[in-house]
Amino acid sequence: MIKVLIVDDHPLVRKGIKTILSVYDDIEVIGEAENGKEALEICGKCLPDVVLMDLIMPEINGIETTKKMLENWSTIKVVTLTSFVDKKLIEDSLKAGAIGYVLKNVSGENLVSTIRDAEKGKSTLSSEASDFLISNIKKPAVVEYQLTNQEKNILECLVEGLSNKNIAQKLVLSLSTVKFHVSNILNKLRASSRAEVISIAIKNKLVE
Repeated sequence: MIKVLIVDDHPLVRKGIKTILSVYDDIEVIGEAENGKEALEICGKCLPDVVLMDLIMPEINGIETTKKMLENWSTIKVVTLTSFVDKKLIEDSLKAGAIGYVLKNVSGENLVSTIRDAEKGKSTLSSEASDFLISNIKKPAVVEYQLTNQEKNILECLVEGLSNKNIAQKLVLSLSTVKFHVSNILNKLRASSRAEVISIAIKNKLVE
């Protein structure tokens, strides 16, 4: 029996994954956590074989949780389960010790296969993550701001002077997702503050 811990800050996501896994006789969901802190506490009480780890969470994010988890319990196999295909997130997750990186649009069968492979020590990367890493290796760095559509929407809100909370309300996003994208925008624009982001955006006509 493979003991699985689900770590995600969205209750519906946890419920959906648990429902999918419940029909398989060789998999048992031993716990759910809505953030990294809870996940570490559960591991201290009941050690899982495989952890399905979200990345963008309150308290402690998925990458830091993965690091701390494997520092304390090296036998655990962590599979990153996220909505984001991002080069830095993929690299940081794998560096932290995750054995797999899978997107939340994965089919139930493939998720189960990933869990079984992880328990055996076999790595799994979603095709999207693999393609993304390969394309970034093949292509030379382009000196321009490559913002996603979502990042452009958030950038427009930043230029309007909206706070993260107001951006989340306007774009119907979670606060943690907004913070993630704002951090990405800062990195891509090589800015050290929101004020600098606004200055660069206006100067380079990144918003209409």
